[in-house]
Amino acid sequence: MMLRFRYALPLAAALIAFGCGTQRPMAVPDAPPAMAAPMPTPAAPPVAAMPAAPAAGYSADYDTVRAGRFDNGRMFTVDEPPTDYFRETYGFAPDQAWFDRARLGALRFATYCSASFVSDDGLILTNHHCARESVTHAAVEDGNDYTADGFYARTLAQEKPIEDLFVEQLIAIEDITARITGAAANAADPAARVQAIAGAIQAAEQELTAGAGEGHRVQVVTLYSGGQYKAYTYRRYGDIRLVFAPEELAAFFGGDPDNFTYPRYSLDFSLFRAYGEDGRPLETDNFFRFEPAGTDPGDLVFVLGNPGSTTRMQTVAQLEYRRDYTEPAFLALLESGMGVYGDYSAAHPGEEGIPEMRDLYFSLSNSQKAYEGRVGGLRDPYLIARRRAAEQSYIDALAARPDLMAQYGSLIDDIAANRAGAQSLGPAYGAFVGLVPGSPLTATVMGRGILAAQYLAATETEARDRLRGQLGEQDDQPADVQRELLRIRFERFQQYFGMNNAVTAAALSGRNPAASAAALLSGSALDTQAGTETLLGQGDAALAADPAVVLAQAILPALGQFQQGTQAANAQIADLTARLARARFELYGTSIPPDATFTLRISDGVVRGYRYNGTQAPPYTTTYGLYDRATSFCDLGGISEDCPWAMPPRWAAAREEVNMATPFNLVSTNDIIGGNSGSPLLNRDLEVVGIVFDGNIESLPGNFIYDDRFNRTVSVDVRIMLESLETVYDMDRIARELRNGGM
Repeated sequence: MMLRFRYALPLAAALIAFGCGTQRPMAVPDAPPAMAAPMPTPAAPPVAAMPAAPAAGYSADYDTVRAGRFDNGRMFTVDEPPTDYFRETYGFAPDQAWFDRARLGALRFATYCSASFVSDDGLILTNHHCARESVTHAAVEDGNDYTADGFYARTLAQEKPIEDLFVEQLIAIEDITARITGAAANAADPAARVQAIAGAIQAAEQELTAGAGEGHRVQVVTLYSGGQYKAYTYRRYGDIRLVFAPEELAAFFGGDPDNFTYPRYSLDFSLFRAYGEDGRPLETDNFFRFEPAGTDPGDLVFVLGNPGSTTRMQTVAQLEYRRDYTEPAFLALLESGMGVYGDYSAAHPGEEGIPEMRDLYFSLSNSQKAYEGRVGGLRDPYLIARRRAAEQSYIDALAARPDLMAQYGSLIDDIAANRAGAQSLGPAYGAFVGLVPGSPLTATVMGRGILAAQYLAATETEARDRLRGQLGEQDDQPADVQRELLRIRFERFQQYFGMNNAVTAAALSGRNPAASAAALLSGSALDTQAGTETLLGQGDAALAADPAVVLAQAILPALGQFQQGTQAANAQIADLTARLARARFELYGTSIPPDATFTLRISDGVVRGYRYNGTQAPPYTTTYGLYDRATSFCDLGGISEDCPWAMPPRWAAAREEVNMATPFNLVSTNDIIGGNSGSPLLNRDLEVVGIVFDGNIESLPGNFIYDDRFNRTVSVDVRIMLESLETVYDMDRIARELRNGGM
């Protein structure tokens, strides 16, 4: 399913975000370049072999591969849309009023998803997996299991406020490129330039937000890696109430096995409502009506949403570095963490906090599948050959412009040299990835140990107070979870640094990783919040003697060296990629869309099936398939317990009433990525014909290349949304509102 990830995983020195599936998977940033001084014992771990054969259907003659027109995707900004392309391709030429309606009807759902207004009374449509955290919190608060049973507000009074949830509406866009770039015009070096631009962005955001008025926020968005800077003004709505969420068995029908696949039968949608300051449903003229007739094969459709991040502007050298170092290392960590939380949740079903832990497992497993597909794409020589062909086209175009060649001609080689130098950092990346206090992949005892060591080393009162406060903010993890996360971390030290490294020696103390993890956990008082408070009360000497702090003090020099090198070299790579983006921008203008930035984009496509698995995937699935899949797997397939295709009881009861021929899910050629979860699928009249919730398995390399021969967006069809509300869930009042555009 489309990517949504509630628990930001800090990665070494950086917080990470964004991806595409049921939850938003964590994005691995381009790996830090080489440090000023090499890490000790930098022997790289073995890298999985490249595939010996090309992907099915492709020629092995990679020298003849050519780049596609839309290899960089079709995620266009709404203020500079490709109207000529729309006219040439579809005979459709929307005017400015059309794009204004599109922009004002679309929403950003909190910090991780997309959504839209779908009635003039503030009704909001998004995915169930985007609503999952809200549903879980509501369930814990009420003592009900809304995740398993669903939530159904049959009256307006039953619509449930969700604390801290908000949506944002993009009301204005202003180009402030000259202001931002001018602030860095006299920078002495790349680091100074990055700092100057960051300062200018912060100042602009503060000034423009103050001028925008209460309830508004301005975000300065970097496009084309610094080729453009735009000020996006948002109106925020903070009183958001849950209206409808189906049971998980229906919303995530097929579970992990069906995630990122098609044909599909997921009812992945939920409804909220925005309320105004007067406590009444928000009145708005900016909404998308439902089109009950849906679509036909070949129909033009648009996705309006906030794709999280792509790296389609990266060079081949950057992609190859990711293939060999960062993505495989992060994928392995995700797989380990998924095992820890999955095993614990299964073994302790009734324990407090298990619903939230299941949500975390849900996110980790989704991210694991997304990164597995991404690594597979990076290891596909055909896809890399297409990126290489596109890079060569850029080089050829640049060579034809002597004025630009003199300024930008060395950039591809400079970036390649940077990536070659970064290879010595590979082991440190693999060892330290995710090792940050508060990360769900870092044992709490180790995270607190790192904070405590930093606290003891701090000399200023303000810093000590801040670190002590952070120590109190770390949530406890069960002892079994901490022990397993420690074991995994110690195994990574051993794998990436080797046995003769100081970090490995300090972690293992002559024992194996499992024994060392058990010893640290049993010997430290930092494994619980209560023990931490007691230890802090005993003074600095007692804190310094705790084994978790002793270990952290042994790790921090190497970790600090890694982070310092990362920060300095990231400034260099940021400068190189920004210059490369400006060169491309001068050559191609806005004909190539910028990489995704979790800001509003419009993507065009058509409803179309595709070839897969030796056969053909249809453009639509129907309700017949839902019942058939449940029977095939759970009744006849020998899966008796926890069958992910189990028929939800409400759907079993409605079997005689539901229209079996109702289109359930559909696929289209739109370009999406994580953050697009919850995006409306719209026809040319800006009417809702579906809601985006996933990409197919072939779409997973879409982070770095788009290929619409096989990449597909998977959506819930508008017809099954209405059918389910009216026939299965007794939510006629909401169905009428969606059909009529208001209450």
